[in-house]
Amino acid sequence: MARPLHHGIPSAHDEPHLSSRSGWLRAAVMGANDGILSTASLIMGVAAGAADHVTIMLAGAAGMAAGALSMAAGEYVSVSSQEDVEQADIRREKQELRRNPEGELDELTAIYQIRGLPPPLARQVAEQLTEADALGAHLRDEIGLTDLSPPRPLQAAVVSALTFAAGASVPLIVGAIAPLATLQIWVGLATLGALGLLGALGAQAGGAPRRRATLRVMVWGVLAMAATSAIGALVGQAL
Repeated sequence: MARPLHHGIPSAHDEPHLSSRSGWLRAAVMGANDGILSTASLIMGVAAGAADHVTIMLAGAAGMAAGALSMAAGEYVSVSSQEDVEQADIRREKQELRRNPEGELDELTAIYQIRGLPPPLARQVAEQLTEADALGAHLRDEIGLTDLSPPRPLQAAVVSALTFAAGASVPLIVGAIAPLATLQIWVGLATLGALGLLGALGAQAGGAPRRRATLRVMVWGVLAMAATSAIGALVGQAL
């Protein structure tokens, strides 16, 4: 049974595609990664500056709240802008189809010829697709818009905020229970473990190699925490 797509174009099969996860998966991975890393770096930077336990936790909690709201706002604005651009393309294509349908048919024919179809067959395909759904054919084959990952600003904002807070809670909880003398060590280890797990889960959900994704996020995590700790220590000494 054919599965209806966003622009009315049926799919020939019902098998799921990993590309359909790209919208929410990107927001989730980015939110959780930022939550873990930015909160851990903040905690370690403040701790390196010789702050007391209460001050460190206050900074971490404030960073988690501010980061989650910032991620939500940023994702909403970013994805909304993407949606605005796509809607503008759709409106423009509708106008062109009304104004110059024959020229649009020639354009579609040329696209299929470039993709390898002989001219007569390219014309036949273009005519049949135009008859079935002219707008859908042009959006898909001329502009590249499909329903695999349609912009969803609210979904991206909510997912980013929740995953940021969830990620931030890892270094925050570890920092709250760890002794002040070894706080940086425990937070660093917990952060690396959480980043590695996140990289593996994100790779599995997206069908990518897990080892490479895990190593990538852990290396960047080490660099970020090391840099923040160094800056915190220098500022603490200066003060």
